[in-house]
Amino acid sequence: MLSLTTILIGASLLLIVSILSSKASARFGIPALLLFLFIGMIAGSEGIGNIAFDDPRLAQYIGIVALVCILFSGGLETEWKSVRPVLREGVLLSTVGVLITAALLGGFVVVVFKFTIMEGLLLGAIVSSTDAAAVFSVLRSRKVSLAEKLKPLLEFEAGSNDPMAVFLTVGFLALITNPQATPAGMIPLFFLQMGVGALVGYLAGKGIVWVINNLKLEYDGLYPVLTMSMVLLTYAITDAVEGSGFLAVYIAGLMMGNTNFIQKRNIIHYHGGLAWLMQIAMFLTLGLLVFPSRLVPVAGTGLLLALFLIFIARPLGVFAALARSSLTVRQKLFVAWVGLRGSVPIVLATFPLLAGIANAELMFNIVFFIVLASTLLQGTSISAAIRFLGVGMPFSEKRTYPIEFSHTDDLNTRMLDHAVAFGSCMIGKMIFELGLPSDSLITLIVRNEDFIVPSGKTVIEEGDILLILVNNNNLVEVQQICSACRTPAALPSP
Repeated sequence: MLSLTTILIGASLLLIVSILSSKASARFGIPALLLFLFIGMIAGSEGIGNIAFDDPRLAQYIGIVALVCILFSGGLETEWKSVRPVLREGVLLSTVGVLITAALLGGFVVVVFKFTIMEGLLLGAIVSSTDAAAVFSVLRSRKVSLAEKLKPLLEFEAGSNDPMAVFLTVGFLALITNPQATPAGMIPLFFLQMGVGALVGYLAGKGIVWVINNLKLEYDGLYPVLTMSMVLLTYAITDAVEGSGFLAVYIAGLMMGNTNFIQKRNIIHYHGGLAWLMQIAMFLTLGLLVFPSRLVPVAGTGLLLALFLIFIARPLGVFAALARSSLTVRQKLFVAWVGLRGSVPIVLATFPLLAGIANAELMFNIVFFIVLASTLLQGTSISAAIRFLGVGMPFSEKRTYPIEFSHTDDLNTRMLDHAVAFGSCMIGKMIFELGLPSDSLITLIVRNEDFIVPSGKTVIEEGDILLILVNNNNLVEVQQICSACRTPAALPSP
């Protein structure tokens, strides 16, 4: 039996190597999460690490907890104002798109590989959801951005389509293992799970904010711990009453992320780091679980299914779901192309293993191979697809500053972030000459790569970025001063 010291050394080295491997992701355009998966495989029982791990139930538990953390963090960082214009399209992609993709792939499996109808549909359901984390890690590494509504649409789809994939997987598995179950029974169950999940998630998001604002803890570090505890409780309660726990935690995060509360920035940073830790831990675990030698016999089958999924099932699902959308054909093609498969299909593939159904191990290995093929083919070609389809726009780095400001509902002050453009009347003036209200203050000037703490006699230069602390009562007046001479109005800092 391994000692605690040996376990800690091994776990620490795996995490460090995984984090360092993210540099290769930035250089070669390979999603970092795929590298984490490879590291797990290399460290496994058939790799140089020789770590024996063959416990699907433990892997499933780790995957579920990790997905709860990842989905909550994704909701927490999603801006409702960017999601609202694409809400209809996102919901259709997350439901109709997933269903059509699962049905088409399932039918293909039945016809070509002679699976039973329910086994084919089960396999289609398992690989029907997408992984946004892999997509946007590549986008950031390649310094590209997406035009118009594409980025929020893909973010929302990836955050909200996992519950549908889980529902279909569990439903088809029940039809296989329970002779009394009928396909018609899945329809009311769908509305029950999604309705309960959405309701509990909404109430949980509001409730967590209320608790944070009113509890007044003595130590700031306890707020993220409290939030994490309540998020896990939200998932557990929702699941206990037969709702979609994944949908609940995503909506709870979405509600919180678009509401002001104390310690908000601290909590967002904490959950962002925790989400990365959970992603690494989940992919390492799933990599340890697979036996690479068992992938070779299914390579041909897996590759054929991956190509059918990428070039036929996913595009048809996307075009059907977005048939009445205002998106152009090129934009729809891009949405279809970036349907990368990631951790969720592999986690869902453990469900048949634990249920002990026929062909469960074969399904797991096929799903694993599909994920590898999808991520390698699509993940490395996203930049090329953006250029070919013309759906990109210049990438702008998110500005960060050495000072932070957290706005809450009971605080009548906010921070503005204003860039002084060419031709602005502010250029050449000293701060006291701008005529700002007495209760508004320029707290910091970012000039090139320097940070300047200004005085009243500091002269404004072209290209300066001004961080202005403003009383809400004078917000419009300050924005008008900043927008003089056709300069864009100041915007709240991120």
